[in-house]
Amino acid sequence: MSEDDIAYIEEDLRSPCTQEIAVFRAFAQIVERSKDEIVVIDTAPTGHTLLLLDSTLSYHREIERSQGDVPEAVQNLLPKLRDSDKTEVLIVTLAETTPVHEAMRLESDLERAGISSKWWIINSSLYATQTTNKTLRAKASNEIEWINKVDEHSNGNFAVIEWKADEIKGEKLLDQIE
Repeated sequence: MSEDDIAYIEEDLRSPCTQEIAVFRAFAQIVERSKDEIVVIDTAPTGHTLLLLDSTLSYHREIERSQGDVPEAVQNLLPKLRDSDKTEVLIVTLAETTPVHEAMRLESDLERAGISSKWWIINSSLYATQTTNKTLRAKASNEIEWINKVDEHSNGNFAVIEWKADEIKGEKLLDQIE
């Protein structure tokens, strides 16, 4: 190979796209190998999740356009994610402004990609603890608006999981909840 060819390959390998494709292929292989298993992808509703989703869509379009050598796992990924018999998306959030809005944005992005979600989970809810502590009760009352918003948005397809004192390691908060 000439020096120009080597320089071209080095530049191509340094491209962020190369890393995205590698991550995408690894993700596709994990999903492909899980024929009789459940795969849980626990990720924040922004950043890498949306990057992975965008990469999935872009890569899938490129597959449809090209006739290149594409691994079967990659060819099957987006159809599998779109198939509600094979993929179920649960949106997990906190009963707060920013997390609920980020989760709604994620759900819209998923819908645009043809991936549906039905269930929402509100995690670590102080409201669900029915605390009698004055300070915690005030914070819990702020959750009501967001619990109602998720209820309405999800057509009642949601669950609320109460906050547990042992979620904060090293602090003894159980006494303060009651």
